[in-house]
Amino acid sequence: MKPQTEPRYPILAVRVIVADREGRVLVLRRQNSAHGLGLWCLPGGKLECGETLEQAVLKELREETGLDCLEAQFLFYQDSLPPEPGEMHCVNCYFVCQALGEPRLNEESSAFRWVGPQDLGAIELAFRNQEALERYWRSDSAPAGLSADQTS
Repeated sequence: MKPQTEPRYPILAVRVIVADREGRVLVLRRQNSAHGLGLWCLPGGKLECGETLEQAVLKELREETGLDCLEAQFLFYQDSLPPEPGEMHCVNCYFVCQALGEPRLNEESSAFRWVGPQDLGAIELAFRNQEALERYWRSDSAPAGLSADQTS
C-alpha cells in the first residue's frame, strides 16, 4: 500500500479562466511541481487559511501570470478525486476573469498559450481542466459565437 503523502481531507483550489478578444483561454505549462509536471492547466492554486476565494483568484492570477484581475465571476466547482489512494483530493472553484496586462510567467510555468475549443485535443491538461473548459465553452459565460462543438 502506498504511504499517505497528501492530506486526508479535500483541498480547496481556485482555477481562473481568462479569455482573450478571440475567446481563447490562457493555459500554462507546469514545471517545478510534483503535480501535473509538463502538463497544461489554467492559472490557479490552493486556497490559503484566512484567504477568501476571491482573494485567492487575484493572488494566483497575479503570481502565475503577472495579470491583474479586473472582475472575477464564480462559474462552478468541480471535484478532482484522488487518482490513487493517498493522493490529493481537490475541490476546484472555477472563476472567469477579465484581466489587464500581458502574461509573464513565474517559476511554476515554462510556457503559456491561448487555446480555443478546437485546440483541446492537441494539448494534455492537468487537474480535469479539459472537462472544465468544455463546460465553460458550453455555458453562457463564454464569448458569443464560440462553443465546445466548434471545430475550426
